[in-house]
Amino acid sequence: MLSIEALCAGLDLPDWVLNFEHSAGRRVVFGPGKLDVLGSEAESIGAKKALIVTDPGIAQTGAVERSIGILAKHGIGVVVYDQVRENPTTEDVDRCVAVASSGEIDLIIGLGGGSSMDTAKGCNFILTNGGTMHDYWGVNKATKPMLPLIAVPTTSGTGSECQSFALIADVKTHAKMACGDTKAAAAVAILDPELTLTMPRKVTAHTGIDAIAHALETAVCNKRTEISSAYSRAGWLLLDEGLDRVLAHPGDLEARARMQLGSAFAGTAIENSMLGIAHSCANPLTAHFGIVHGQAVGTMLPHVIEFNRSNADAEKVYHSLCDGDLALKIRDHLIRADMAEPLSEQGVDESLIPQMAEEASAQWTAQFNPVPVSGADVEIVYRAAF
Repeated sequence: MLSIEALCAGLDLPDWVLNFEHSAGRRVVFGPGKLDVLGSEAESIGAKKALIVTDPGIAQTGAVERSIGILAKHGIGVVVYDQVRENPTTEDVDRCVAVASSGEIDLIIGLGGGSSMDTAKGCNFILTNGGTMHDYWGVNKATKPMLPLIAVPTTSGTGSECQSFALIADVKTHAKMACGDTKAAAAVAILDPELTLTMPRKVTAHTGIDAIAHALETAVCNKRTEISSAYSRAGWLLLDEGLDRVLAHPGDLEARARMQLGSAFAGTAIENSMLGIAHSCANPLTAHFGIVHGQAVGTMLPHVIEFNRSNADAEKVYHSLCDGDLALKIRDHLIRADMAEPLSEQGVDESLIPQMAEEASAQWTAQFNPVPVSGADVEIVYRAAF
């Protein structure tokens, strides 16, 4: 049986980690086939009509139709927004709100990857509190109640199902706005690893490396706590083993389960701490050159680990997570995931590195890196990755 306890046997994790006691949401349901409880969970919330927020790819897998059928058995109607795009912008949120506004909904279901979760949360802010996403940039700025959210991840990457934040890009400036509110967190997160079996290899690799970066950046950030560190470690241990297995054997349900659970643990670590400059550096790469987020983070991660080693506490944490060279271990993961190309082979214009370095050092997550950074510091890291 692929239970949380079985997957974590021998990892020496406290019960409060296994129970997700520090997840932003109220409850986590985990296990193969657990999508079937979507209807009963929605009914227990008191829902009569739900908005499913998803992307075109997930819509083609049959997961949306299956969800509609499950909800119908409990008398719950559905409106579908299936136009989620990667790295959602304020414009994407507005489109989702337009669909939601016409539906008289009382529940939002995020079905998909992190972009679907972010769009669902962003829609919730505007639908219930009005204004624009800029009004919620920061923490707990929504003054009115928000609709309940059920999060159903179909990837193993962001861990957004365990977080209270929506990451929405300004459509004009490309600035990533972190909009956090306890009311935006999922009432229930349903983790069904069977839903991740249809992920293409490239998506599996990109999201998996992103999840690993979450575990490792939260492990050393300057906001880490004993609580967040336990979730970081739990996420890393599952993801480190699971990624190679799932890339070699995509139909391995246990490996898929390890990845999904590890991603959720790492997401919970983010909720209780923060990230670092691997993510700060990734955003300009995506904005200027369209490099997929997981690829951008993965390219930067080993170089960020090398940079952070000047901090004795960070180096101690790295050694506690890996007997050998952690940066080399990440490079090995990237090679096996076909993600090892330097920035010079990903279409990056070297002349823009100084500009990107200034942009990256000004990103919100940069301030939480264990080693304080300036634009000049980040430029060194970019050039190492070039």
